[in-house]
Amino acid sequence: MHKIALIFGHNDYTFEIEKNIKSHYKKIYIFNLDGQSVSKDSNGYEIEAFDLSEDWDELRDSVNIDECEAFCILEDMSKNIFLTLSLRETFKNLKIVALSQDKESTDKLILAGASKILPTTQTTANIIVEMLKKPMITEVLHNILYEKSNVKIAQIIVKNAQYFDGLFASDINWSKDYNITLLSVIDENGDTEFIYSAKAKHQQIKNGYQFVVVGFERDIIEFEKLIGGADE
Repeated sequence: MHKIALIFGHNDYTFEIEKNIKSHYKKIYIFNLDGQSVSKDSNGYEIEAFDLSEDWDELRDSVNIDECEAFCILEDMSKNIFLTLSLRETFKNLKIVALSQDKESTDKLILAGASKILPTTQTTANIIVEMLKKPMITEVLHNILYEKSNVKIAQIIVKNAQYFDGLFASDINWSKDYNITLLSVIDENGDTEFIYSAKAKHQQIKNGYQFVVVGFERDIIEFEKLIGGADE
């Protein structure tokens, strides 16, 4: 098990990820991109600065890289890709978990040397932050980060609502019927309701709605075929 986590990025994801992974590491370092403002909420951490021209000598001198795992979670995907590439070029054996917002950035991050991808979209960003507080989602994220699995988080647009024949979200046993877990429902106005809320459970499924789901890749693909298309 890796002993040190290096989190590059100080944003909405940072401390939810920190809470989820802290039991796996003896030490966590958080880095903020130089020039970007740091919020007052640092959860007791000393936020260290870095920039994209780093040669990483200072990092190499301060930690044993062989004991580290890096989390690249910059919200600007071009910078996140560059960061991933820079770390990989310098540290050939470092495990790098990188945040991705879409398939294009996922492909680029993998080419840049990411070991694992943590997928999200701008729409699902706040959902992940909130849902990480749920024990079930903590377990799912652990699987995405640490296990060799095809577990994914996907955002799927409903284009064939007739398939559900007027059912409400609460009428469906998502795990039994489709082998997926429904996290939230986004209506045609872009309003997001977590599946745990009473409103989401009693929303009649309509075209234009979006489901944020967790499941194995093959099951998500089959579900997409039934109801519409994905926006990963």
